[in-house]
Amino acid sequence: MTKIKTKFEVDEFIFDPILSEDGDDEGESGVATISRTKVKRPKQFKVLLHNDDYTTMEFVVYVLQRFFGKNADQAQAVMLKVHMEGVGICGVYTHEIAETKVSQVSKSAKENGHPLMCTMEPAD
Repeated sequence: MTKIKTKFEVDEFIFDPILSEDGDDEGESGVATISRTKVKRPKQFKVLLHNDDYTTMEFVVYVLQRFFGKNADQAQAVMLKVHMEGVGICGVYTHEIAETKVSQVSKSAKENGHPLMCTMEPAD
């Protein structure tokens, strides 16, 4: 009895059939097994805006709409949270995306003469 082993991936599954050349009475042969691989979700990070006494509320709304895809009502709500509580969550992203958002906001604030502080922290 000789066994032939092949292995190939289908989407998120690994298909690893083990086929034997010995058949049964109905002409079928072999055994096929499917093993699932578990993929870890990437760690998530919150992007935060911090209140200051100089950045205008209009600029904060602009940043939320431009960089975080918020509509006018959502941007207004987050801006008010930042203004009243000192900090507000703009969104939750993977590390690389959160890092990019922080960089974009900081660059835009600096270019427009605002000291707006944007940071990130683990969401867990």
